Amino acid sequence: MSQAKVLSETELKRALAVVSTMKHAQRNRLLVMLSFQAGMRAGEIAALKVGHVINEDGSVRDRIHLQHGQTKGDRQRTVILSQKLQREIFNFVGDLTGFKRNLDQPLIASQKGGHFSATTLVMLFRRIYDLAGLADARSHSGRRSFITKLANKGVSVRVVQTLAGHSSMQTTQRYIDVNEGMLVQAVELA
Repeated sequence: MSQAKVLSETELKRALAVVSTMKHAQRNRLLVMLSFQAGMRAGEIAALKVGHVINEDGSVRDRIHLQHGQTKGDRQRTVILSQKLQREIFNFVGDLTGFKRNLDQPLIASQKGGHFSATTLVMLFRRIYDLAGLADARSHSGRRSFITKLANKGVSVRVVQTLAGHSSMQTTQRYIDVNEGMLVQAVELA
């Protein structure tokens, strides 16, 4: 099976435009943004509770601490939230009721109010990308795009590895989509 497609900013905007027309648009926007802005896997997003992103006083956290059982490889990992992603979370939570009182409820709730399964969330990502006409885009596209974007901006592979939660640098390197733009930038540095 080929790797998930790395999406451009234009393609991300197209996916978000589709999301804006869907039922549960705010929820779906947040799950796409968690993938693209934090490099989170579908299973990690599905496992999130409100308390992972909101403090008891209702303020948005600047990082998510994932525990064993919430990550691939059953390892703890910390996800740093950019200010942009913190605003997305604030906007999402601010428009919903009951969050500040129940930090144990799912952040990304299914129609029935419970947690999504990782598989169901993967299918939702697929539906969004299909509706946006993005061939070869899958739930991992946001994660690969996040990792590639950091590499394009010159972030050290070691830093990217830590942000991705990979135990091996080789795994991180397989995620990075080397493209013509990166090659031209590299030559211009010489």
